[in-house]
Amino acid sequence: MAITYLITLKKMTMTKDKFITDELIEAKMIKKGYGEKSSHDEEHVRKLILDHYEVELTDRWQQNCDYYIYEESTADGYSVFVACYDTRSICVNEDVHYYDSELSGLLQDAIRDGGEIYVDDLHQDFIDDAIRELYEYLAERMHGEAIDELIDEGYEPENTI
Repeated sequence: MAITYLITLKKMTMTKDKFITDELIEAKMIKKGYGEKSSHDEEHVRKLILDHYEVELTDRWQQNCDYYIYEESTADGYSVFVACYDTRSICVNEDVHYYDSELSGLLQDAIRDGGEIYVDDLHQDFIDDAIRELYEYLAERMHGEAIDELIDEGYEPENTI
């Protein structure tokens, strides 16, 4: 009986020291490429997202791209943006956009689908916005995975009492 008590006491003592900390989570995040420091490197973030979703952004027009975003002019000289999967079958109501503010969400969806995406100007703000939104989404998922991994390794959440 005394041996069982000592073993239980030792296990309790060992696990008390193994709390999940921000430092442990950050170490896991760094291994996954989602560390705090690297989150400020725009090139790293772009590469991470495009690699994760197996996407290539290109500004070379090709008929075999999986998605297209480009600017066109109307007959009376206004600029509009076309965002579509098939340039041979453009639906004006769904694929033509007067404002580029809608393009970030459309690009996010296209990136999630994967493949090659044509964008006529790779330095558009909506691209950066889409990449940043996807990064934040994946970083939250990776944060949860890091905590789950630490729990699997025997760590416990800190008591917040």
